[in-house]
Amino acid sequence: MVSARTAVFVVFALNGCALGSWAPRVPAMSTQVGAVPGSLGLALLGASVGLLVAATITGRLVERLGARLVMALSTVAAALMLAALGLATSVLWLGLTLFALGAAIGVLDVAMNVGAVFVEREAGKPLMASFHAGFSFGALAGALFAGLAASNGWSPSRQFTLAALAAILVLLTVVRALPGIKPTHRPTEKRSAVAPIKRPVLWLLATIALCSAIAEGASADWSALLLVSEHGIGEGPAALAYAAFSLAMAIARLTGGALQAKVGERPVLAGGALLAATGLLAAALISSPVIGFVGFALAGAGLAASFPVALGLAGEAGKRADGGGGEREIAFVTSVAYTGFLAGPPAIGGIAQLTSLSTSFIVVALVAALIAPATVAALRAGRRERERSYC
Repeated sequence: MVSARTAVFVVFALNGCALGSWAPRVPAMSTQVGAVPGSLGLALLGASVGLLVAATITGRLVERLGARLVMALSTVAAALMLAALGLATSVLWLGLTLFALGAAIGVLDVAMNVGAVFVEREAGKPLMASFHAGFSFGALAGALFAGLAASNGWSPSRQFTLAALAAILVLLTVVRALPGIKPTHRPTEKRSAVAPIKRPVLWLLATIALCSAIAEGASADWSALLLVSEHGIGEGPAALAYAAFSLAMAIARLTGGALQAKVGERPVLAGGALLAATGLLAAALISSPVIGFVGFALAGAGLAASFPVALGLAGEAGKRADGGGGEREIAFVTSVAYTGFLAGPPAIGGIAQLTSLSTSFIVVALVAALIAPATVAALRAGRRERERSYC
């Protein structure tokens, strides 16, 4: 019998696999549709818009339908859109398909994080980072498969179709164990009834997730192109840059819960931000394939805790006395974070068009460094909110 914890971990992995499967094939897709960096950035914007639009409505959707059903349906939808992505023959087609894929993944992101919060509360210990490790392992598997496919001359269509079929088959093995059936209650506590947009702590947590999303999205979408155009290596080996990023992130996330319980959120988030900024700067400034791979690995390890810890704290901020709650808070933080995916691709593409990809990644490194002060401010705001609620 598959446990709820294992089932949620698998769904996180499937989500990561979707990203890891197509992100390293951006160079091939760019050639397939005849895009230049600027138009490619606009096409990638489609996925970001889909993510953002879907995330804004998913909190209430999960409240009404339950996390299990939403996770299952959105996983199938994402798999189908991944298969359709490989058929794109124009920049417009690519952008529209990425919008649909982004929307499916956006719904899945919120639902699976709500499911993860349910499991974490039941276990009574930090588990959020380990679930996100599942995402990273999935992204790693997808990136490795993408690298293998690229090296053997497979078309994106062939690769994406096989990945989609595998995802649906894996989902069928765990769907019954997923937590979060349709709720039978509604939030009643005053604290839960406060709109997320009116809570400073959620804005600050969203800032942490936003900066992480920009840096992570840049590494996913542009790392291969950076190594191809600025470091002079082939498409197949370049695809492994995101694999290095994902592997380092996955390992860091597996140990993140224990580290968080031992030293607290502040050292984990602030220290990780500085590590990520250092790695991205190294990849951007030093023209060496080895340094490029190491830099993206450092970035993956440094960013590992940012998104999961921010979402975990958001879910805790919405917790009710009955043990439920947090759907709207997680959806709010996720929605703001996805503006990073929205603004990141065209911004990086635009900067690269005017200067170079190296300059773009210097900007991304500075964004990653902003996670440190945002962490300090968020923890202080959360402490003040808890003190007021007990008065």
